Amino acid sequence: MSSTETAAPGATHQVELAIGGMTCASCANRVERRLNKMDGVTATVNYATEKASVSYPEGVTVDDLVARVEATGYTAEPPRPPAPVTDAADEGADPAADPAEEGRLRALRQRLLASVVLTVPVVALAMVPAWQFTHWQWISLALAWPVVLWGGWQFHRAAWTNLRHGAATMDTLVSLGTLAALGWSLYALLFGTAGEAGMTHPFRLTVERVDGGGNIYLEAAAGVTTFLLAGRYFEARAKRRSGAALRALLELGARDVGLLVDGREERVPVERLAVGDTFVVRPGEKIATDGVVVEGSSAVDASMLTGESVPVEVGVDDEVTGATINAGGRLVVRATRVGADTRLARMARTVEEAQNGKARVQRLADRISGVFVPLVIALSAGTLGFWWGTGEGASAAFTAAVAVLIIACPCALGLATPTALLVGTGRGAQLGVLIRGPEVLESTRRVDTVVLDKTGTVTEGRMTLLSVVAADGAREDEVLRLAGALEDASEHPIARAVAEAARERSGALPTPEEFVNVEGLGVRGVVEGRAVLVGRERLLAEEELAMPPELARAMVEAADEGRTAVAVAWDGAARGVLVVADAVKPTSAAAVAELRRLGLTPMLLTGDHARVAATVAREVGIEERHVIAEVLPTDKADVVARLRAEGRVVAMVGDGVNDAAALATADLGLAMGTGTDVAIEAADLTLVSGDLRAAGDAIRLARRTLTTIRGNLFWAFAYNVAALPLAAAGLLNPMLAGAAMALSSVFVVTNSLRLRGFRAARTEAPRSAGTAGTAATTGTAGTAGTAGTGA
Repeated sequence: MSSTETAAPGATHQVELAIGGMTCASCANRVERRLNKMDGVTATVNYATEKASVSYPEGVTVDDLVARVEATGYTAEPPRPPAPVTDAADEGADPAADPAEEGRLRALRQRLLASVVLTVPVVALAMVPAWQFTHWQWISLALAWPVVLWGGWQFHRAAWTNLRHGAATMDTLVSLGTLAALGWSLYALLFGTAGEAGMTHPFRLTVERVDGGGNIYLEAAAGVTTFLLAGRYFEARAKRRSGAALRALLELGARDVGLLVDGREERVPVERLAVGDTFVVRPGEKIATDGVVVEGSSAVDASMLTGESVPVEVGVDDEVTGATINAGGRLVVRATRVGADTRLARMARTVEEAQNGKARVQRLADRISGVFVPLVIALSAGTLGFWWGTGEGASAAFTAAVAVLIIACPCALGLATPTALLVGTGRGAQLGVLIRGPEVLESTRRVDTVVLDKTGTVTEGRMTLLSVVAADGAREDEVLRLAGALEDASEHPIARAVAEAARERSGALPTPEEFVNVEGLGVRGVVEGRAVLVGRERLLAEEELAMPPELARAMVEAADEGRTAVAVAWDGAARGVLVVADAVKPTSAAAVAELRRLGLTPMLLTGDHARVAATVAREVGIEERHVIAEVLPTDKADVVARLRAEGRVVAMVGDGVNDAAALATADLGLAMGTGTDVAIEAADLTLVSGDLRAAGDAIRLARRTLTTIRGNLFWAFAYNVAALPLAAAGLLNPMLAGAAMALSSVFVVTNSLRLRGFRAARTEAPRSAGTAGTAATTGTAGTAGTAGTGA
């Protein structure tokens, strides 16, 4: 099995291990501590991705690292290399999914379903005395013991692992409580009075010392096991998606390519490409790998990788990147990087490294149980010793001691997090906000800075006609109609924006004649008998057509604002200018204002030019000092990391492949649902609607959900703490204990249901300051403001 092992100049090696058997964040901490105790070893273990990134010196081998992890009670192995994308993906299969992982999730689901079927009648019989027929208690035993022993096996196994290493977590408390409840119920049925025919549990709420031999707690044991098993299943299903961002990145690339062999084009799988091979890219196709254009010219849509909203004009000797889309003419490209060396592959590694390096969030329940469990065990042992020492007898002493363990079993605690998450995430889904899981909530409370990607997040992510400037003697409608008719024959994104706007304003467009694409400059043709030119100012200059002062001024103003200006001429004279840009979303200004109201500092991050970014920032209300422009895609994560190093708690909002690593690096990642799968999978929260105002709603909802979880945990533990003295005093009436447990669970559920009343701050009408929908961006370096429309 291959590993991701590398050697550094200082004789330091790097390896990434897949860790198995972890059940909570404290498990990850334990593995990390044990690895870091090895001489010269530096390890970071991520519970969410179940991976350990380890640096180790000469003299230490991967086998040594694996052995150390296994000695800690977990499994470790170098990860398998990513599987190549095959035609199976066309049939809906996930070629990169781990079959073993799928099998574990399927087994967990089967265990949960079986436990639910067995637990429901046990709880019903215990809670409704009228249904307690003769020998009902034995039926309950037959149904409950498989749930506690088989259904809860992973809790018992984890508790045993923790015990061997002197640690205590929620698994320890669950295992102790459920086994104690089952064990004492079995004792009461076999050796006490609970097994007698006609035995019932009457609903009696009194605080008195009772004979423990008449009490059974099967419903508590089975119910707690099933509740927590359900939480573990949904957690595992969410964790299974942690590698989906990398799979989505792999699927972005082309699957086959038109390889040129002796002048003939041959379709072959992209894996057969080698450095130096030449291949053909037709209009609309993805570029198979990184390379250099050797023939042809076109516009390449690289917005997903670079964040630049205007397609890049490329020609001979220009570099192109794999997975970008050829939006125009035919290209012949010579491959310069293939496989793991491509820009896309390096981006995938960056995403994975960012996920592994992300700050780990300790589970609150695990932190509390680390103290609570030893105290409960000590109190149980102390109760046993006290009552035995005072001469009350073994039965009374064991009754009180076991009651302490049973009452500490976290029934309400098991409901505290999943119920709040269920209601909170359900309400979020109604509002267009998807919350990945409980581990993302804690970050929302501390976030103080929100970094907004520009293209596709603050702006529409596509070219839009913003204004039409007509020369004296010409009409705006006429300028747009004739230009739109000609541009309708072009596939260039700017041409499509002009054609769409003309069609919306004028209806059906005339068909052009004698259409000619002038490479890199624009297009020409005959529309309704008029010779029309549309393109760069240089195209008109070559035809010796002068620009009137008002049109020249419009061109300069557009360039100054980072917009793209397109000149229009016919019948030997310049007639108008069309201003095209990536328009700011109508809701972006209102969204920024809402983020400010939440006490957050909004910042704009983009790969576009500084003047374009400044224009967008002004329109949405972001201060110029909080604009970070001209950032390479691979450097976005570094910008987020730098902000975190300055002491900021950073939320990142983005939508493109180029944002994935930054989303994973941030304390809280929010992806626009209208963006790429890679960004969505790398994020913690997804804004389904693509409305940036949902970012404020997402943060408020996540904070409210976290507050509810904290409240639930407090009252769940408060119930335990209040009931423990009664149990230790031997005064735990089973009906009182059952009623108190039920009431605590009802409180937790009711408190969680309050989240259904959460209201979005969004309104139907955008709350912008009159500038929404008019703005910004860009051209590529050297062409901003004058990009041609020729494909």
